[in-house]
Amino acid sequence: MAALLLLLPLLLLLPLLLLKLDLWSQLRWLLADLAFTVRALRCKRTLRDRALAAAAADPESPESGCSLAWRLAHLARERPAHTFLIHGAQRFSYADAERESNRAARAFLRARGWAGDRGGSGTGSTEGGARATPAAGDSGTGGGTTAPPLAPGATVALLLPAGPQFLWLWFGLAKAGLCTAFVPTALRRGPLLHCLRSCGASAMVLAPEFLESLEPDLPALRAMGLHLWATGPETHLAGISNLMSEAAAQVDEPVPGYLSAPQSIMDTCLYIFTSGTTGLPKAARISHQKVLQCQGFYQLCGVHQKDVIYLALPLYHMFSASQFWEDCQKHGVTVFQYIGELCRYLVNQPPSQAECGHKVRLAVGSGLRPDTWERFVRRFGPLQILETYGMTEGNVATFNYTGQPGAVGRASWLYKHVFPFSLIRYDVMTGEPIRNAQGRCVATSPGEPGLLVAPVSQQSPFLGYAGAPELAQGKLLKDVFWPGDVFFNTGDLLVCDKQDFLHFHDRTGDTFRWKGENVATTEVAEVFEALDFLQEVSIYGVTVPGHEGRAGMAALALRPPQALDLVQLYAHVSENLPPYARPRFLRLQESLATTETFKQQKVRMADEGFDPSALSDALYVLDQDMGAYLPLTPARYNALLSGDLRI
Repeated sequence: MAALLLLLPLLLLLPLLLLKLDLWSQLRWLLADLAFTVRALRCKRTLRDRALAAAAADPESPESGCSLAWRLAHLARERPAHTFLIHGAQRFSYADAERESNRAARAFLRARGWAGDRGGSGTGSTEGGARATPAAGDSGTGGGTTAPPLAPGATVALLLPAGPQFLWLWFGLAKAGLCTAFVPTALRRGPLLHCLRSCGASAMVLAPEFLESLEPDLPALRAMGLHLWATGPETHLAGISNLMSEAAAQVDEPVPGYLSAPQSIMDTCLYIFTSGTTGLPKAARISHQKVLQCQGFYQLCGVHQKDVIYLALPLYHMFSASQFWEDCQKHGVTVFQYIGELCRYLVNQPPSQAECGHKVRLAVGSGLRPDTWERFVRRFGPLQILETYGMTEGNVATFNYTGQPGAVGRASWLYKHVFPFSLIRYDVMTGEPIRNAQGRCVATSPGEPGLLVAPVSQQSPFLGYAGAPELAQGKLLKDVFWPGDVFFNTGDLLVCDKQDFLHFHDRTGDTFRWKGENVATTEVAEVFEALDFLQEVSIYGVTVPGHEGRAGMAALALRPPQALDLVQLYAHVSENLPPYARPRFLRLQESLATTETFKQQKVRMADEGFDPSALSDALYVLDQDMGAYLPLTPARYNALLSGDLRI
């Protein structure tokens, strides 16, 4: 006992000693790092065991098919009556999902020419051998056309809004051994045809409500030889049949697993299109392996079987900020997933009774800015924010499992042992990583922005995009640390602080250089967002004739019923930003244009520039001599071009 009493002062002094040794900042998060690492390793082991069990299953059994097929079959058998999906007033159990997707699979299999027997080679989603002939009386075309049957592994595009049908058809396509392409619903004409060609689509399923807007595209779609289905009653348009009536006529029994079992777990089974912020959308290849890995996402986030998860984001992002908390109350939501600006939309809503007394305990997602994070938790808490970082086509993800405000993840040695990545020095002017005399990349120091890269391996591959190889140009870096190594280039700049927390800094294409200094758009945006009268802010660089680099420009949307206070804005910007980072131009808009994933369309706005004769929005310019933002009139615009107005 006396010995313990003697040790007590030493134990009390231990944290101070660790602080002096600069170790306490590392060790204080050790337990959290260790707990998450154990969870991640367990998740990996579970997914590996599932894959091995599927490979060993009877080929005729649904458990031998692709991961989506056998996972849904397993859940339908294990928890048949448990609610799988709530959509409006509709509820569907796991057994319902299994039956509906089985019917859809059989409708697609008829379009494959499958008559219910094993057929030629008997291989799965990438088979290329003989195929069974269509069933008697069946054209085998599935779209009211005379085209040949769909080949195994063919791609079917879904142009559908949010709804249960989207899921049943996706799952059905997977079970039928066909690839799915999620096509953004807003696309028409050239961009739509580009997406269909890039993923090599052989068929398309569309919603009846889109037919009118798609009618001018139908000749081109037919010329491509596409099978065309609609998810509603027959239309007056020839060659388009009702897929749902075809599916309803099928039995709901499981289909054999061998039809969807991939020859390789690296085979592509899904195409997801990028947002197209810098050009036409690209079809990112998603493998069976990645689909399997994604099934462990919520397990990594600490979600349980009894949780009710609100997904306002998938299926092209239907979201109502005014209805959100009422939905949470009505359905007993405990977890919701966010991206981009969703949480900011919620904190900008007027207070409501529904936001009080909810059961939400966890919000999972990415893109939550620090100021919105604090406002969200203060208003709607107590709840946990689990900010993550990842990319559709990427091979790296980070999790802020400690809940540290503003961070997107951890860079502890334990975490990097499971999910390896590095931050390397990057030259904004050249757009290339900085290399040393030996030609190798250089790791950043704590607090220094760096390019996030991750090693490419069999466990963490980069499959690229469908179409021309140059679409992936710049995405792979070679000889990063060792001769012959290959790393995936995320295109994002992150900062790792002294406590190993990762913070998002900027997109490499968004950061610009002005007056010989690098300007991070996210840092400038955070300063502007502190002003109460601003609701939306987008910072980007524009070229100015006669000047090197790009000058900062801020697109602004006001918070109703507030007015723009240029005096306060200038004072705030001058106090909180160095001279080179202060935007030279302001553009006032009713709302800021975004993609379907809430990403700001900075490239388009930068291309539109700041010419008052070309833009109808109110424009302002920073007059250095006057020390104020002034209306950008044609006279001031001409003075700027002639060099008489100093910016």
